[in-house]
Amino acid sequence: MHLEIVSPEATLFEGNVTSVTVPGLNGEFQVLDNHAPIVSLLQEGVVKIGGEVKISEEHEAKFRKSPDGKMTLSISSGTMEMNDNKVIVLVD
Repeated sequence: MHLEIVSPEATLFEGNVTSVTVPGLNGEFQVLDNHAPIVSLLQEGVVKIGGEVKISEEHEAKFRKSPDGKMTLSISSGTMEMNDNKVIVLVD
């Protein structure tokens, strides 16, 4: 599936991934390929990205690699939309 992570300043990440885990208002949840369409508000927490993830040098300081090999990004809030195997995460 295709993932875009966008902040007010820039597009932080864009590429194909195997999974995305986000901090929803009612708890953390994960989306995979062919997930049903969904829109969710996000709370403070960590976005986890699974797969072969290449972060641009310009934004790599914002991301960390977790012990399980996933790339992570800390956010204060945001919105996520999944539709047609495309995930857009708008973050603050």
